[in-house]
Amino acid sequence: MDFIYNLVAKANLDFEGFSAYAIAIIIATIIIKLIILPLTLKQTKSMKNMQKVQPKMAELQKKYKNDKETLNMKTMELYKEYKVNPFGGCLPLLIQFPIIIGFFAVLREPVKYVFESEAAYDAINKSFLWIDNLKDTDLWILPIIAAITTYFQSKMMMAKQPSGGNDAAQSSQKMMTTMMPIMILFFARSVPAGLALYWVISNTFQIVQQFIINRNAGELKEDIK
Repeated sequence: MDFIYNLVAKANLDFEGFSAYAIAIIIATIIIKLIILPLTLKQTKSMKNMQKVQPKMAELQKKYKNDKETLNMKTMELYKEYKVNPFGGCLPLLIQFPIIIGFFAVLREPVKYVFESEAAYDAINKSFLWIDNLKDTDLWILPIIAAITTYFQSKMMMAKQPSGGNDAAQSSQKMMTTMMPIMILFFARSVPAGLALYWVISNTFQIVQQFIINRNAGELKEDIK
């Protein structure tokens, strides 16, 4: 992040209420999302494969409706055959945790990771709109936005997943959609505002990305018809 900040600072991208520090966080977030884009596309492919196996899944559920153990075993075999990951919807969230830890370390000790000295850090503008210092916590606005964007991002991912399949996986995904925004709300209220800003930008990027993927998939389906 120090390299990105230096580029932003040299470009004089420092405005009242919208500092170079905040812009560096936003740019770093977008770069990270672009790096993990192949993972997202792989996840989308897994969802499409899930849709393909639904007729076979229905047959298994009918055939083994009184034998849950065999049903689960056959379901896992079907997932393996078609390269389906039933928990793929959770993967983008899980993969971000190491990144969040890294951002937290940078924002907690910016002098150690970004700036050459305490004096250099104290001299810069660290504001973002209503926040005077992104190292401080924002108790409501960013946390609420983070929770809302997390909810919509999760709902968009769920919307592309078929309704059938492994009951445990479906239950887990629904629980994640409900519980994750609440967890993010409380988490964002206890960390530097810069980290909450990262989460909001990350979610917004993911929502736009998923909208484009869903739209293209819908148009492709119409063309096939």
